[in-house]
Amino acid sequence: MTTATAPVSPAGAAPRTAAAPYHLTFVRVVRSEWVKILSLRSTWWSLAITVVLSVGISLMMAAALRDFDSAFAPVMVIVMPMQFTMLVAGILGAISITGEYSTGMIRSTLTAEPRRGAVLLAKSLVVTLLLAVATAITYAISVLATAPILKTAIDWSEPKQSWFPLLAGVFAMATFALIGLGFGFIIRNGAGAIAATVGVLFVLPIVLSMFSFAGESWKWIADASKYLPVSAAQAATAAGGDDVVRGLLTLVAWPTALLLGAWASLRGRDA
Repeated sequence: MTTATAPVSPAGAAPRTAAAPYHLTFVRVVRSEWVKILSLRSTWWSLAITVVLSVGISLMMAAALRDFDSAFAPVMVIVMPMQFTMLVAGILGAISITGEYSTGMIRSTLTAEPRRGAVLLAKSLVVTLLLAVATAITYAISVLATAPILKTAIDWSEPKQSWFPLLAGVFAMATFALIGLGFGFIIRNGAGAIAATVGVLFVLPIVLSMFSFAGESWKWIADASKYLPVSAAQAATAAGGDDVVRGLLTLVAWPTALLLGAWASLRGRDA
């Protein structure tokens, strides 16, 4: 007669544990960032304000154009409200990360995904897609709403007078959000990141434009204003403009520089 005995592990051997059936991938990190940003009420309020401002201003501009003859391209009625909604986009990008620093959620995020570059890339991708889709939908609403009002319809057969400015506007709005996100990662404080974002997008252009009235020795400051995000967006979205390439390159340079700084800050500082 035999007795069944359980196998005895050698002394000092670590107990075996079953391998987890799941592992963290970049796709899962992106999905997590989607859940986080869409679960914030501030996100939906920001997007709602953007839609209302953009469509409302477009309607007023379309109605105003009916009263006089102008060489003003009709598509500009759709993209020009960006000069106001850019602040909402930038602030949304900033608070999408500073909220995590204020609540301490960033520690959980970096514990779950220690690769900090992946976290930055995932959040940048989510913010970009969110603003791009929201802006595209807003433009579609504005086009439909202003079509019966515009004295001269948008010429969709001419890309430089229709599609190109609209696509550049979508790109610019995503860029503004990434600028806010970059400041958020670097400053890590909601008020500070918002102040820096508003300063670059709104205050600095006004300050530099004051030097356009100064003498020739100060002209370089006025020229430098062409390379600010808002000036670049205006150049990129101008219907039939000659400075579109400079505008697009400038729009690429700003978030690239800030996100590289954010990556350095994220790697070199504790959460």
